[in-house]
Amino acid sequence: MKKITAILLTLCLCLALAACGGSTESAAPESAAPEAGSELTKVTLCLDWTPNTNHTGFYVAQAMGYYEAAGLEVEIVQPPEDGATALCAAGQCEFAITVQDSLASAFALSEPLPVTAVAALLQHNTSGIIAVPGEGMDHPAGLEGHNYATWNSPIELAMMDYVMAQDGGDFSKGELIPNNITDEAGAIETRQADSIWVYYGWGCINAELRGVDFDYFYFKDYAPELDYYTPVIISNDEFLANNPEIAKAFLQATAQGYEYAIENPEEAAQMLIDGDTTGSLNGSEELVVASQKWMCDQYKAEVEQWGYIDPARWDAFYQWLSDNGLVEIPIEPGTGFSNDYLA
Repeated sequence: MKKITAILLTLCLCLALAACGGSTESAAPESAAPEAGSELTKVTLCLDWTPNTNHTGFYVAQAMGYYEAAGLEVEIVQPPEDGATALCAAGQCEFAITVQDSLASAFALSEPLPVTAVAALLQHNTSGIIAVPGEGMDHPAGLEGHNYATWNSPIELAMMDYVMAQDGGDFSKGELIPNNITDEAGAIETRQADSIWVYYGWGCINAELRGVDFDYFYFKDYAPELDYYTPVIISNDEFLANNPEIAKAFLQATAQGYEYAIENPEEAAQMLIDGDTTGSLNGSEELVVASQKWMCDQYKAEVEQWGYIDPARWDAFYQWLSDNGLVEIPIEPGTGFSNDYLA
């Protein structure tokens, strides 16, 4: 009788929990919804920088309940001093944001760091050079005889040299100055620098809003090998091996967030602003909205599936690094990425 009573009590409790869980509407597909009454799985995402429109889909997925409907409790954190990649490799977060060029140093090792890129936030490299207008710097060779604000990174300098050579220019005929610039538009307007490496979706959109004239060119337009993925979502390899379904649920819910942002840029921009706990977007509401509207066409570009990584383009960039002696150990084709966890 005691056993029967215990079983009946357990059944009653399960029915009560199911009734409570069934009253909540889910924005995610039925297959992604957690079982009624089950606990949410905690997942940590480490950003690469303060919140910006590269990250909007994560904040939309949180605000719209896509993560919760997928059975996840997602915490978004800021990167430590040694970067998000190191944190992810150490297993201190399940997912992190970085860029393909920075990942080269993680993979070109005798024992590569245990991380894998599982989705691309943008389909193309939207970075390039913003420059003082009207002096011929709307193409790479035009940088000859002008200064360039540099971080003195070997890959950065090699890319500048290469893209100028592709356009018939000579990088050595310019002047290098330290890049301690925080306001690219202001630096171009006051000629603090003649040319600066920026991402169009933030730096150039900011200049447009402020009425600052500028010239610009994309690296990818002069060197297809430099159309690498920036930024990407990486995950810890051990986590992926042990929890493939959680990884898939996270990416499916995140994809919903980005799809919503594509269709509803102003609403998505507000969700990003509201979700920013760092305060870095305070006073930049107009820029966030304008950037978000521009980003809508960048998240998927010409592909059907958000997050997809083209193996040929991924490998082409790492082959270029190897060919130019920028990595000590060549990165083998197919290294460091997977499309297997996308919905």
